[in-house]
Parts: sequence; C-alpha cells; structure tokens
Amino acid sequence: MADPSSYRPRPGDIPDSPGVYRFRDEHRRVIYVGKAKSLRQRLANYFQDLANLHPRTRTMVTTAASVEWTVVSTEVEALQLEYSWIKEYDPRFNVKYRDDKSYPYLAVTLNEQFPRVQVMRGHKKKGVRYFGPYAHAWAIRDTVDLLLRVFPVRTCSAGVFKNAARTGRPCLLGYIDKCSAPCVGRITHEDHRELAEEFCDFMAGRTGTYLRRLEKQMMEAAEEMEYERAARLRDDIGALKKAMEKNAVVLADATDADLIAVAEDELEAAVQIFHVRGGRVRGQRGWVTDKVEDVTTGALVEHALQQLYGEESGDAVPKEVLVPALPEPVEPVQEWLTGRRGANVSLRIPQRGDKKALMETVQRNAQQSLALHKTRRASDLTTRSRALEEIAEALGLDSAPLRIECYDISHLQGDDVVASMVVFEDGLQRKGEYRRFQIKGFAGQDDVRSMHEVISRRFRRYLAEKERTGEWADGTDGAGGTDGADGADTDGTLAGPEVITDSLKDDDGRPRKFAYPPQLVVVDGGQPQVAAAQRALDELGIDDIAVCGLAKRLEEVWVPGEDDPVVLPRTSEGLYLLQRVRDEAHRFAITYQRTKRAKRFRAGPLDDVPGLGETRKQALIKHFGSVKKLRSATIEQIQEVPGIGRKTAETIAVALAQAAPAAPAVNTATGEIIEDEEPDTTGDSSGEPVTAGVPDERRGQET
Repeated sequence: MADPSSYRPRPGDIPDSPGVYRFRDEHRRVIYVGKAKSLRQRLANYFQDLANLHPRTRTMVTTAASVEWTVVSTEVEALQLEYSWIKEYDPRFNVKYRDDKSYPYLAVTLNEQFPRVQVMRGHKKKGVRYFGPYAHAWAIRDTVDLLLRVFPVRTCSAGVFKNAARTGRPCLLGYIDKCSAPCVGRITHEDHRELAEEFCDFMAGRTGTYLRRLEKQMMEAAEEMEYERAARLRDDIGALKKAMEKNAVVLADATDADLIAVAEDELEAAVQIFHVRGGRVRGQRGWVTDKVEDVTTGALVEHALQQLYGEESGDAVPKEVLVPALPEPVEPVQEWLTGRRGANVSLRIPQRGDKKALMETVQRNAQQSLALHKTRRASDLTTRSRALEEIAEALGLDSAPLRIECYDISHLQGDDVVASMVVFEDGLQRKGEYRRFQIKGFAGQDDVRSMHEVISRRFRRYLAEKERTGEWADGTDGAGGTDGADGADTDGTLAGPEVITDSLKDDDGRPRKFAYPPQLVVVDGGQPQVAAAQRALDELGIDDIAVCGLAKRLEEVWVPGEDDPVVLPRTSEGLYLLQRVRDEAHRFAITYQRTKRAKRFRAGPLDDVPGLGETRKQALIKHFGSVKKLRSATIEQIQEVPGIGRKTAETIAVALAQAAPAAPAVNTATGEIIEDEEPDTTGDSSGEPVTAGVPDERRGQET
C-alpha cells in the first residue's frame, strides 16, 4: 500500500486549466482516468487526509504510485480524451458498463451495390444504417417479415446471391414476391437502392407519408377497376400497420429521443435506455456495473452518455436526451453531444407530461434489471459459499455462518418505534422465520437502547426454548410463532407464507419459537449498536454467537471491542451478502413501521366502542356522512341504522361524548382545511384514510 504523499506533486507544478489525469500503480498500469475543469483543484482533493476520503477513493490513491496529466483547451476536449483513455487503458477503478455488442440491430448495408437487410451484432460499420437495438433477434425477423411484402429488399447472404446470379434462378423469397430478385435482374440496382432507402425511411419513423401514398394508389386502382392491384395495396397497408402496431406511439409529434434511467445502491448501478424514434420505442438496452469509484447519479449518467455516443455521429445521436440527473457541469457534455450529432442536442430532465411518464417506465425497468441481477448473483451456490467464507475469514469465525440474523430499528421521530429480525440461511432468505418487534421498554427515540432490548428479548426466548426442550437446535428449521410471552409482537404476522410440518412442531403441535441460534448476528449500525447487541448477549451468558454491524454511509463492518472497522474489498461477495441482509432488515422494519403508523392514523372514536365491528362502523359513517354528524345525533336516530340496537346506540353516544373532537381534516393534496366536516377516520373503500394534520411525509424522516 503506497503513501499518497510519496508521489504527490507540488501544487505549483499542477496547471490550473482543463485536462485529463491518470493514476498509475507501481507497475505503470493505468488504474484510474479522470477529467477536470481545473487540474490543480481536482488533484488536490485526492491528496488530503485519508480519513476524509471515500473508502473507494482511499483504496485507489493507496494503490496508485504516480499521477500524470494532460492539459487540453476546453472541457469538451477533456471529455473526449477521458473517453478515449478509458477505452484504451480499461482502468480498474473507473466505472465501466458492460459492452452492448450482444444486442442485435436491424441493419441495412447501404455500402453495397445491392443493399441487404439483416440482423447484425458487434461493432458498427461505416455505410451501414442501423435500427435498434432490439432485445431479441426474433423481434427483428418478425418485423422484417412483415415489411418485405411492401419493401422486397434483398435479405440473402453474399454466397446465396452469387449462386442465384450464376444459375439464373432466384431463391424462394424471389418466387413468393418477398424479394425483388436483383440477383437475376428483375430490378436494377438503382431501383433496388431506392427501395432500400424507402425501407430505411419507414423504419426511421417517416410512416405517415408513405401510408397516405399507398392509400391514394389503392383508391386510384379501385376507381380504374384494377381490383387485384387495389387488393394487393390494401394488404400492403395492412402489413405496414401491423408492423407499426408492434411499437405503440409513446411520444407525440414524432419525437426522436433517448431516455436514460439509473437504479443504484452502494455497490452497483443498473442503466436502462429506451430509444424513441418517430414517437415510437425502437430499441432498448441496459447495463449493470460495479460502482468502483465514488460517483453521483449525474456522473453515472455522464459515463452512460460516453458509452452510448462515444463512437456515434449524425442521426445516431437524437435531438433530445432525457436523463434522471444532469452531469456536473452539464454544458461541456451538451456541447460534446452537439458536436457528435452536428446539430443542437437538448440534454434535460423531464418534468411533466408523456416524457416524464415514459421516464418513470424506464426507471422501473432499471430497478427490475438491478433486482434481477442481484437475484441471479445471490442464487449462485458457488458465489454464496464464497461470500460466507469471506465473512468468516474477515470476522475470524471458526466456520462459515450458515445462519445469519439481522436486526434493524425503525421509527418516525421517536413515534411507533419497531424492530425487525430477518433470517438468511446458506445465503438465502428464510421469510417464514422473519420476526418483528414493538419497542415497549421505554418511550422515545434511542436506537442503541432499542437494539439492546430486541436482542435481549429474542435470545431470552431462545434460552427459554432450549431449557424447555433440554437440547440444542438439531439443525432443522423452526417456523412460526411470535414473541407473545414477553410482548415482542402483538399481531403475530409473518413476512410470507409458511408450511409447518410435523418435524417443525413441538410435542403439543405448536410451532417452535426462536429455537434456533444463529452463528452470526448482524445489526444495522456502527459501534454503538454493535456494543449494545454484544452487551445483551453477555448479560444472558451467550458467548458462542458472533456479532457485527454494517454502517450504511461507508459500508464498514464493525465488530465488538474494536476501535477500527473491518473494511471488506469492494468486490467482496461477503460484503455484498452483508449488504443484502442489512437492506432486507431495513425494508422489513420500514414496512412494519408504516403499517403501525397507518393504523394509528386511521384510529377514531368508534374504535373504542366495545362490540362494534368494521361493518357496523362503515354503516354508521355511510348513514350520517361523518363522525361529527354522528356525534350530534340522538340515540333514536342512531337506532335507525340497520344492525344498531338501543343498547349499542347508547354505548356509541356515550363513547362519542367522552371522546375529544378530532382535529380539522386536511386535504393532503391541496393543503385545504375542511372545517365543516369531520374526517372519516375509519378509512374508505380504497384503503386511503383522510388524515388530520399534516401529511406523513412532512412529519419527519423514517429510520
């Protein structure tokens, strides 16, 4: 590990101008390439106290042994040179998207005497017109098959073409009129090229003019009583419309645009691109990359733009590029795109309308792509085994932690404090064994104290089960059960469906509860939370369960009694598994906290009436319109509601008289205070209650 001060250049030697810099390791290999508006200011950021650097940046500067730079005239030149060097050197610490050579394109070889329509992959060739990319090659072939009826362009290989020219007999497509058969001279090369260009125009989105021309020709043929020709034109129009239906209009005014969305977490990012031409989605592609450097969403977008358009020019760069975040600064990138296209390019974030709606669709695709990538990665047995071994090695465990439990605390400014417990066995989720807790030992916000309470309650139950059965866990899976003995749970709801077999039950047939100890307890947090969890285990006399914590900000692993964290490599499968466990515990805790909050907000004075169920509460609200009108009603008027007797009506009247009037209702969409009606706090048929006071989002931040 190198000391950055050993190769730090003097500040006066670094020019205060735009440029591109390269960090090299001791073997002179380029490990990082970056650009800067001011080289002096940018490089100074790398040579500060290592404690202030992001862990990934810290790893890079300690791996490097030297730094060098090249001065350029403008930021646009710096952007272009950075892209060229990343392509040339493939530096290990730069964000690199997986190349899209595997994506198939519909290509028209206009560089040949007789242009050919075909599926092409790999590097783009000069003189070839490309459309796409498509997700699957069969999608291209389906489209081409429909269009060949109208545009009978050559699709055969060079060998087939030469053989047909030699024998004087066209291939099958020539006989069924899906090829104009230039190989045997049925059409001149000028007319065939014109046909290929019309095909390109149609694929580029200029469909309306061509369809109107065919419809006019069909009507003229019908008027001249050339019915066979009119029928053929009718079928041609139908084939074209069917091909167009495969790509529905998503943007009006025949817009040409590319939409780029990014879904990311601490370690990885997924990018999805939709190519819209003529208002229709003509292609889609996506990449997943490791975040080997400390980058913002804007920087990820900039890298994606370099990957997309670094070797493109002309119409391949659209007039409009819509992104979720703008690079900083945006002007050089926009100027670079304009130079690639040869005309003005708009780079912006969509704010409203169809473009914003389509961007949301692209964003969902990016999120699904990242989730699918994680699922595939997690499902690999070899990868999971390596992850568990790396965790055991990093924490000094005697064996791999086959069962891992993770705990997280969630609250909203100290209200509705809850905790979650999630279980991973062999690196996979065991949702049937998830548990959730209410913090009841104290009131207010104290994550450390809450963590101590949850760990104590969970393992107190474990010791009770062990004492009751008189044996340690036998390796089978426990399921079901809630922490009802000490009040940990009130509803007993599990995270997902469970199947309880006889081997998972006690002698009395009830599911076993908290009977199986983990080899590793993970808490969401740093040193304080880890110390609280370890203290809880020590107080219970448990000394054979390891404890660690994963801090969100820097993804550092903390162990009890250590002043410094364990820093796992960024590419570590062990770190990836710990992150998945932590994120799942956080998701489960947040879900439970929101559920409790929603129930609290929906609570009303009718909930305190004994024996009054949901059906009769809804009937009362429907009859009177609001709780305010119900409160002012007489007992006789309440009795008019079907199912309400006199005794129940008296109970309702007493309960409403004792309950304090609710706060004024607020329209959460407009902020308007509704003074004349009291809110229906029982909820409506859609499940969305009218809430008194400010909306949830303004009350504070969930943790």
